[in-house]
Amino acid sequence: MPRVKFPDLPIAEVLPEVRAALAAHPLVVLQAPPGAGKSTVLPLALLDQPWLAGQAIVMLQPRRVAARAVAARLAEGLGEEVGGTVGSRVRFEARVSARTRIEVVTEGILTRRLQRDPELSGVGLVILDEFHERSLNADLALALLREVQGALRDDLRVLVMSATLDPALPGRLDAPLVQSAGRAYPVDVQYLPTDPAGRVEDAVARSVREALAAHPEGDILAFLPGVREIRGAMSALADVQAVVLPLYGDLPLAEQRRAILPDPGGRRRVVLATSIAETSLTLAGVRVVVDGGLSRTQRFDPGTGLTRMVTTRVTRDAADQRAGRAGRTAPGTAYRLWSERTHAALAAARPPEILEADLAPLTLELAGWGAPDPAALAWLDEPPAPRVESARALLRDLDALDGENRITPRGAALLELPTHPRLAHLLHDGVALGLGALAADVAALLEERDPLGSGAGTDLTDRVAALRAWRRGERGRGEAAVLERIGRLSGQWRRLLRLPSDDTPPDPFAVGQLVALAYPERVALGREGGGGRFLLAGGQGARLPEGDPLAASPALAVAHLDAGSGEGRIHLAAPLDPALLEDRATTRDTVRWDARTGTLVAQRERHVGALVLEARPLRDLPHEARVKALADAIREGGPHLLTFSPEAENLRARVESLRHWRPEESEWPDLSDAALLDTLEDWLGPHLEGVRTRDDLRRVNLLPALGALLPWPLPARLDDLAPTHLTVPSGSRVRLGYTLDGSPPILAVKLQELFGLSETPTVNGGRTPVLLHLLSPAGRPVQVTQDLRSFWNSSYFEVRKDLRGRYPKHPWPDDPWSHAPTRHVKKRL
Repeated sequence: MPRVKFPDLPIAEVLPEVRAALAAHPLVVLQAPPGAGKSTVLPLALLDQPWLAGQAIVMLQPRRVAARAVAARLAEGLGEEVGGTVGSRVRFEARVSARTRIEVVTEGILTRRLQRDPELSGVGLVILDEFHERSLNADLALALLREVQGALRDDLRVLVMSATLDPALPGRLDAPLVQSAGRAYPVDVQYLPTDPAGRVEDAVARSVREALAAHPEGDILAFLPGVREIRGAMSALADVQAVVLPLYGDLPLAEQRRAILPDPGGRRRVVLATSIAETSLTLAGVRVVVDGGLSRTQRFDPGTGLTRMVTTRVTRDAADQRAGRAGRTAPGTAYRLWSERTHAALAAARPPEILEADLAPLTLELAGWGAPDPAALAWLDEPPAPRVESARALLRDLDALDGENRITPRGAALLELPTHPRLAHLLHDGVALGLGALAADVAALLEERDPLGSGAGTDLTDRVAALRAWRRGERGRGEAAVLERIGRLSGQWRRLLRLPSDDTPPDPFAVGQLVALAYPERVALGREGGGGRFLLAGGQGARLPEGDPLAASPALAVAHLDAGSGEGRIHLAAPLDPALLEDRATTRDTVRWDARTGTLVAQRERHVGALVLEARPLRDLPHEARVKALADAIREGGPHLLTFSPEAENLRARVESLRHWRPEESEWPDLSDAALLDTLEDWLGPHLEGVRTRDDLRRVNLLPALGALLPWPLPARLDDLAPTHLTVPSGSRVRLGYTLDGSPPILAVKLQELFGLSETPTVNGGRTPVLLHLLSPAGRPVQVTQDLRSFWNSSYFEVRKDLRGRYPKHPWPDDPWSHAPTRHVKKRL
């Protein structure tokens, strides 16, 4: 290896500490701010360590632009070109040789290498750079590496490097921490008085012009959320006295290098970048940062199984990373295009990607690793179970997992293709169908930005046609730069899969067939009434833009869809031959409740997911299916679909009262609304024979159904402890009124029927006095009490004075204690 002369960077001060930590520990955490040299110096400084024993170093970078740039800087430190001692691997591009000792790779490359060689033969150190971003693949790589260290390679070292640090990370990893202070110059951060209105690209362009005038030295780095906004800002800055350059992940390598390196002619530069420039890349000469305050990321909705791009405000830690770019080599200035009040309300940091992302790629990787249950690995944050299950369902649809969630031969084949399992399935089966060249074009189009843009209709076939016209050299539709990237990616797929090129006009139905392979849950049938409204196999409704030509198609395969909060909006689709749906259809018997008509609908269906291709009435209705459909209907519609007679309600109230009064007795069944709804199949199911309509349901006698929940000897015990009636001194049997909440039961009785009774009657074995509603001769309550003795001694005389003139035919004795109780009027003299 050539002799290395390390530049005077802050990381040099902690090199001895890093070397010692790695010599003593298999896992080490290094925190070093951007610009400290951790990516471009540290790997070279570790190559001669005894514990490395001549083995290679693999360094993970989360982005292709950063991986190429870091590899170039490392090779430059040795006076070499990339491909010698230092190599790089990104998707479809490997610049390595037999001499390579340091490989800078992107995340998918590392995972692929681990799958093929779990021991990482010939590798002594893996560096996970920019770990603070907590990307999905970085978390996966760390989990796999920790398992490799524990089971296969106790000599393998792992170095986790982060610009910012979760203080709990070293403890969670049981790893020593090495910190580099860095060398940051002060940055003057300036805010706007209020948040700007209008487009972010316009606000950024205005601020860049002001910064060029106010700061005569140094380059300017401006952050925008995406390529569209970068192009808008470039157009608005076309006349400034500086070189305006874009920087984003899909740029060709030569253009990326123009943005990263100083201008050869010494001209001033304005670099308009996405969030790719936040941490990994060092842009020489930047003295001013203009931060538009927005970031564009993918967000996965597990409810719909769809991922969509969303534009959100930056987090505070990302804003700090961006501002820090202005203070790498000298004092600088950062313009934040929002107010200080808004800044205080920003989220502190983004959650780890593993908690938000589409987990289909990770789930397939784990199955390929032999760990279909994520809990088998040591995670910093375990993948959320509902998202894992959603991913498993998709992978089973793709035949990548079996019923036990183990990887299938097809799943193993999909893992070999460096893309999402959906597109891998499209490519794999597209080749098998003889549509390989078209599959390469469609996969490339689905991965890249739309070359036709909005307003060009939704038909993906038009995009394939535009791509093939561009390859034939024809001047046609589409943005040339985007078509060039798509053509390059399609060519990479064809070379990998050894496919010929095909520039003939595409068959729309073949395009739809391929899209259906990638998105089986998004095949769709037109809804009644047309109007561009469709139902997806996954159960969601979706609509085409007004006047879209695909609205006349009976079936579609939908590629890009904005899930929305209700009916989704289709952005990219292709017509689908309905006969393909027939080939995928299966038969099922369905029984469901039609809430509109109040009837059970039972039919045998040929279906693809939620799409019903054919339905015939089902005459013999299985009892279990009937019970389940009716139970679901009652739960959704509410208990009012049932008719609880007074006797049934009284039984429920008596049992529930005893459950409240006697919590120590566990044998009393739970007859609350919630419990009855939860157990409908058990207690109501046997009584639903023949029920098909709402009226049938309301006629079901619930008293025997509830009574069956009281096994012997509870019925007799219920009558003893919570009787339905009490006999009062007059000889009348008076009904007791119980409630579900365990309140004292109500005994409503004319007060004349209780003359001479001193103690309030009780239930519950004498523990619970009833609540007496003492009634006038007309049956109206005149007193409510649980203390009958006190009533006779005091309140009775007030009641007597008020009522005896109104009811002279009824007895109102001076002494209620000695008068005979009666339910009759006075006898005539």
